Amino acid sequence: MGLGTGLDRPPRLAVDALLDDPGTRIIVCCGAGGVGKTTTAAALGVRAAERGRKVVVLTIDPARRLAQSMGIDSLDNTPRKVTGVDGDGGGELHAMMLDMKRTFDEIVEAHADRERARAILENPFYQSLSAGFAGTQEYMAMEKLGQLRARDDWDLIVVDTPPSRSALDFLDAPKRLGSFLDGKFIRVLMAPAKVGGRAGLKFLNVGMSMMTGTLSKLMGASLLGDVQTFVAAMDTMFGGFRTRADATYRLLQAPGTAFLVVAAPEADALREAAYFVERLAADRMPLAGLVLNRVHGSGADQLSAERALAAAENLEEGGIVDQESGKAGPGDSDAGTPPPVDGITTDEITADQITAGLLRLHAERMQVIAREQRTRDRFTSLHPEVAVAEVAALPGDVHDLAGLRAIGVRLATG
Repeated sequence: MGLGTGLDRPPRLAVDALLDDPGTRIIVCCGAGGVGKTTTAAALGVRAAERGRKVVVLTIDPARRLAQSMGIDSLDNTPRKVTGVDGDGGGELHAMMLDMKRTFDEIVEAHADRERARAILENPFYQSLSAGFAGTQEYMAMEKLGQLRARDDWDLIVVDTPPSRSALDFLDAPKRLGSFLDGKFIRVLMAPAKVGGRAGLKFLNVGMSMMTGTLSKLMGASLLGDVQTFVAAMDTMFGGFRTRADATYRLLQAPGTAFLVVAAPEADALREAAYFVERLAADRMPLAGLVLNRVHGSGADQLSAERALAAAENLEEGGIVDQESGKAGPGDSDAGTPPPVDGITTDEITADQITAGLLRLHAERMQVIAREQRTRDRFTSLHPEVAVAEVAALPGDVHDLAGLRAIGVRLATG
């Protein structure tokens, strides 16, 4: 395929068919930051609900755009019904924003007795881990997704994943947290609880004293004590983390799940999209297609950028000749001349100059369209099998349900 030709169109992503299929239970929107994942997830949720599905949208983006666009004062860790969504056949829309610390707390409370749960929740190391350990947000998103699916209160869950620059952290999180929990560092800290008797004491006196002495210098004795206390309290829960993460991972690979890679028609964003597509294939995750957001178009695309620029130059050159030849324009009399604006009076702005300016704007738009087309064609040449839904750019930001409906129409119809 030649770049920029647009002759070999990729298959069209049938968004409505995907939303209407009762077998579709989970849609995961993934992609780089700033490409419109949150808006896409919300628009899919609104459209699916108004087509009769009972939908919950789980956003993991810390921004509050989703709540604002849905007319909700704030989102939290509890699904909240969105009013103003007119669902056919009992369709409903709920929305929530992941609170990773609260989700972690809920896991502890559900899988530990009251005394142990209190010891864990009050542990300083746990508080740091649950609030900001690398991968905690993504892991807790997996936990929350598993919880939502297990409740079976909704027949469609739409997940807005965190922005990811160079890896699908949402998929990597269970492995990463599992490696942390199964790692040598944790096993060493768990050794005192697992080794008893004199042999254990001897082991502790020789090996552990050296290890803890080194760790105390690196971490501080207080922090090391907090970590050891945390590990001892969490020991019985570690296996549960891995088991639930593996179950959710398998759920993401199941036929009822569909991944949508969201991108903008820009080189960097589509390079990231290509990586996502390849990674999903490697992990055997079901890819539904690519959503290409903020695509520019023109109602006068038969007028090329080159012709528009040439016409603008002709008009501007003609205007200069007219001025030099002394031809009078409209308003040549001094009477009634408006005050100058930015040094130019309105009498000096001729119809030809206005037309030339509009032609130049059109040329710039056509150049943008051509660049986006070439970029999209590069992606398509690498992944011709990936279905694409192109969403035309809106003139302003989406901030209400009407805007989300407009995005939904563009997703479905192009």
